[in-house]
Amino acid sequence: MSDFKNAAFGAGHDHIFLGAGHEQNERKTWAVIALCSAMMLIEIVGGSMFGSLALVADGLHMSTHAGAMLIAALAYTYARKHATDSRFVFGTGKLGDLAGFTSAIVLAMIALLIGYEAVSRFLSPVPIHFGEAIPIAVVGLLVNIASVWLLSGGHHGHSHGNSHGHGHGHDEHGHEDEVQRIFTPAGVFALSIFEEGVPPVFRITPESANSKLPLPSVSVTTLRPDGTQQSFMFADRGGYLESKEDIPEPHAFKAIVRLPDGEHEVEFEEHEHGHDDVHEAATRDHNIRSAYIHVMADAAVSVLAIIGLVLARAFGWLWMDPLAGIIGALVIANWSYGLMRDTGGILLDMNSDQRMAENVRHVVEDNGDKVLDLHIWRLGPGHMSAVVSVVTTEAQRTPGFYHAALKRFKGLSHLTVEVNPTHVAV
Repeated sequence: MSDFKNAAFGAGHDHIFLGAGHEQNERKTWAVIALCSAMMLIEIVGGSMFGSLALVADGLHMSTHAGAMLIAALAYTYARKHATDSRFVFGTGKLGDLAGFTSAIVLAMIALLIGYEAVSRFLSPVPIHFGEAIPIAVVGLLVNIASVWLLSGGHHGHSHGNSHGHGHGHDEHGHEDEVQRIFTPAGVFALSIFEEGVPPVFRITPESANSKLPLPSVSVTTLRPDGTQQSFMFADRGGYLESKEDIPEPHAFKAIVRLPDGEHEVEFEEHEHGHDDVHEAATRDHNIRSAYIHVMADAAVSVLAIIGLVLARAFGWLWMDPLAGIIGALVIANWSYGLMRDTGGILLDMNSDQRMAENVRHVVEDNGDKVLDLHIWRLGPGHMSAVVSVVTTEAQRTPGFYHAALKRFKGLSHLTVEVNPTHVAV
């Protein structure tokens, strides 16, 4: 039987893994429901009063739209109210992904219905009341544009950062701040600042065919305008070197790079950072994304319907209306597939952040230990969990040692470490 020590991250800690914009997204979704419900009532009542079957039909269609939004809104509300419920072992952060998966199925069914109706109209054309149909499609588009505007504040539901941040000044942003190339007799090397979901580190990468990594004699010393200096040592990552120490903000300094042929001086300047999509799978709120896709799908169908109706009325091309329907069905089906794939992977605990797994392994093994087993999965938007089994020669290294070492990673909100002494068979 193995002799090991293990511990979870923090005794008695909370398992609240909701996205950073959870409450804001919840309010947005309820606002869209209110808008759609009001429009639904206006169309159904107006259609009944004025005898317009098309207006009543569009009102009923708007009710299905509000129903789809209701899935997202109730998921937000339930997840928030039960965030501290101990029955949910890892919290309610995945409820939004479950709602997103459900919405993806609803979208797929809508795509099938639109496609079926379009094919039926190709085979058996029906008379179109252009005077009613076109204004209704325009009004529907305006409602969808308003809904998109209400939901779009979070960049299509991308939730960057989390409530367990570790003080890094940026969200998930650029791979490299700036690249400085160093020309040496041994080849050309690129020195860059890398910060893909982790605190910033230096990377040195060979850029010419004859370049060979200059370990172990490489180091970098930064000289800042206020006179402070900091030295950085490097570890071999297989194909590139990476600094063992983090680079503090701001990234404005001179860097003296010591290579086997001597010293090279380069300069870095601070730049504004754009958002990075690499960690989108780990940080994205799929619930608000599903709501956004619903209104985008409806808007796309409205645009296609208007184009099809206008062309059919102007040129007598009655086939344009069902053709627009088929195109709309294909667009919705594609969005549905993407949402179903992403949310399904999370519900099945697929590792959506390979970079996080690689970084966790590097931190442990840079300390001279060996990772026996490593599992990382998503708990909610911007929150990852890891289970790490480590074998070490250092008897004094407890799970707390590894918790402290891995605390640097943004988004690693729950960590369980198993420590195996070296006498355990590997």
